[in-house]
This record gives sequence, structure tokens and C-alpha cells, in this order.
Amino acid sequence: MGDHEQKFVTEAFETNWIAPIGPHVDAFEREFCQTVGANHAAAVTSGTAALHLALKLVGVGVGDEVFCSSLTFSASANPIAYLGAKPVFIDSDKISWNMDPNLLVAALEQKAKLGKLPKAVILVHLYGQSADIDPILKACNHYGVTMIEDAAEALGATYKGRSPGTFGKIGIFSFNGNKIITTSGGGMLVSEDPEMTAKARFWATQSRDPAPHYQHSEIGYNYRLSNVLAGIGRGQLMVLKDRVAARRRNCEIYEQALGDVPGIEFMPEAAWGLSTRWLTCLTIDPTAFGADREQVRLALADAQIEARPVWKPLHLQPIFQDSECFGGEVSEDLFDRGLCLPSGSNLTDEELDRVIQAILKVRSSAGVKVAASVIS
Repeated sequence: MGDHEQKFVTEAFETNWIAPIGPHVDAFEREFCQTVGANHAAAVTSGTAALHLALKLVGVGVGDEVFCSSLTFSASANPIAYLGAKPVFIDSDKISWNMDPNLLVAALEQKAKLGKLPKAVILVHLYGQSADIDPILKACNHYGVTMIEDAAEALGATYKGRSPGTFGKIGIFSFNGNKIITTSGGGMLVSEDPEMTAKARFWATQSRDPAPHYQHSEIGYNYRLSNVLAGIGRGQLMVLKDRVAARRRNCEIYEQALGDVPGIEFMPEAAWGLSTRWLTCLTIDPTAFGADREQVRLALADAQIEARPVWKPLHLQPIFQDSECFGGEVSEDLFDRGLCLPSGSNLTDEELDRVIQAILKVRSSAGVKVAASVIS
């Protein structure tokens, strides 16, 4: 937390605005739009809720196909299933680890020939880095397919000077507890279409019709963000740049210490924009390094350091095992060799050095001589 969140929360209590309406919610939506360069926003309970509403807004329904990045968390695809639609997964490129534009074009071309174009494409921006949006948006526009951006992990990143999440018909963001800024739980839907965000708010407030009594003509959801959490979000927005700088510094320290170690390669930063380095991720070649990813992860765990494999591709998940996938080799390889290192914004130099030394110790245990000091 920064220095402003408590003030806004106290204000919510003092004015008795606790429920999922209130001045902080309205202000959070306005200030978020200013931060990312959007015109309209609706604050909701989670990024998943925002994505569910986004898919419903563009007309996704039972039996429709929706293309989705495969290398991502399951929440990127679960809302497709909420609506009775079918996910079709697209593999990653090696440049950004995000959706491969060439594979997307090939998939759209194949589906067009079959007369079975998807209802939408969910483009995920992974680990704080934007996908290559222009060719993907061009392909979607060519085939008349709506692009929705899942920027849950990419708040603060840029693509050619703009915020990912603001290029498609709808963009969604997350403020879950592990994100670069947090409201403990929360999300945001943004769009240039004011009618879409208004409809999202309506559905998110149980689709309550304008009447003196409780009347509902459509199915709704309890998805609106509370005024208290919106106050936290307002304070967090004030320190977003500081959080991005802290995450990027983490990555820089890791790269300085480990970047030249044989067998270790860090997630590349694509030339088209700034990555927040929400998580610092690397891959390990066991032949060159002397140990595989899992041996490193377990060694870190023994040292009371939490690290995790990169996302297991959705086309490998049991729940989606029967879903169609275009490609898969890149994301499968990244999953096999990829590791996410501790990346919190409040990590100290001593903590970062402890992680680094623990990794180097694995290599040393494999019989490879390593340097003794890594952070000056």
C-alpha cells in the first residue's frame, strides 16, 4: 500500500458509503480512464467478471467459438465456458510469449473457409508485456471478428506509446491481490462505447430495471465494486508508476546477476513497448545450466523462496483437453522450462540476492563454478 489508500478508505467509512456504489467508484472509473487513455470504464469485482461481461456484450453465446491465447491463466478462458461457448486456443510467439499473429491469421483463414469464424478473439497481454496488437487487430478487422483484450497482467505497460487494453472493442484489467496494483479483489472493463460500459454496469448491478420496486427483465450479476475497495484503487493508481519502476528494477537486478549464466534466458522485452515486468520470468536449459527448471524450483522452495512454473498452457489443462488448439509447441516448451521468480514491488536487495544465490547454488551443486557476489 501507498500513502493515500487509508485516507480514501477512512473517507468511505466516515461518509457511510460502503456498498457497491458511491463517489469512490465513480472517481476510480474516471481516474482509471485518465491513466490508461480510455473514455469509459465500469469497475467490477474482478477481472474475470469484467471478461464475462465483455464476452456477453459482444454477443457470445451457446455454441459460439472464441479464440484465446493458450499461455495464460484459466480465468482468461473460463468466462467462455460460462456462456456455453467453446474456446479455441492459439499458441505464443517467441518474441513476446503472447499470441502468435501468424498463427492467428492461419486459424482465422481456416475457419473462414469452413464458414465458422469465431465470435471473438481474447488477446492476453502476458506477465506485464503487451502482445503485438497491430497485426492481430488487423486480422480481426479483416474477418469482422471482435477483439477483446485481457490486460489483467499488463496495467502500466505500453504498446507503441499506448496502454494495452485500449485497442480492442473492450479491454479488461484486474486488481487481484497479486497484480501490480491491487484493491484486494477487483477489476475494470473499458471501452470507447459508452453504451457498452453502461450495459456492463446494468448487468453488474443485478440488471435492476428503473422502477420504484425491484424489477428485472434480464439476468444480472452481483459484480459491482464496493466503494471501499474503489478507494483503495484510487490510492493505488497514484503509485502505479512507482510499482512499475520497482518491478522493472527487480528484473534488471536478476538479469545483471543471471543473464550471462549459461542455460538461463529471461523473457524478452519486445521492441514495440514497455513491459512492466509484473513477474520476472526466465527459462532454463538443463543441459547448459546443469539442472532443470523443477530442480531449481524445488531448491528455492527448500530455501523458503516461492517460485512457480510459468502458466500451464490452457490446451494442456484437463478442463480444456478436448478443445482445439493452433500450434502449441512454443507454449509447451515455455511451460517445461519456464520459471517465475519472486517479483514483489517491496523486495529488498537482500531478498533479491538471496534468490539469486539460491539459484547459483543449484548450478554450483551441479559442479559449475559461480561468482560469489552478485549485488554491489
